[in-house]
Amino acid sequence: MDAPAWLREQGVVLQSARGPLPNLAEYVAGEPIRGSWWGHPAGHEIFAVLNALMASGDVVATRLVEGRITLIHRRVWPALVRVADRFPVERLAAVDEVHTASGAHRTVEVPFPSWVPAEERASAGLLTVDEALAQLPSCLTTNSGR
Repeated sequence: MDAPAWLREQGVVLQSARGPLPNLAEYVAGEPIRGSWWGHPAGHEIFAVLNALMASGDVVATRLVEGRITLIHRRVWPALVRVADRFPVERLAAVDEVHTASGAHRTVEVPFPSWVPAEERASAGLLTVDEALAQLPSCLTTNSGR
């Protein structure tokens, strides 16, 4: 299993929710997951893979697809920037879950396009709308992820 390569190839996946795209949790588990992935035998591995991907700098989590946590690989960031006006801006915010000293989880959102590096923003300007849409999954090009 090579989760970074799989995510790069897919471009956009769901973290764990069921929906119109594959999800990372089931990819790591190697099977469909009923209920929460935390309770699955591969739960610790899923957590480790997710953390490694998020720490890589090549993946951002948003709520792009159906408001669910959506992982987007850097490879498609320019395409997403190019057609960002097709999506609700709040769905493009980067979502980061931080653990507080008390052990609680707190969600921090970084507004779009603040999280997008300048290089990817510049690359977006080199793409036509059609080229950008061709790099994104069909569920985002037909109904704008709504």
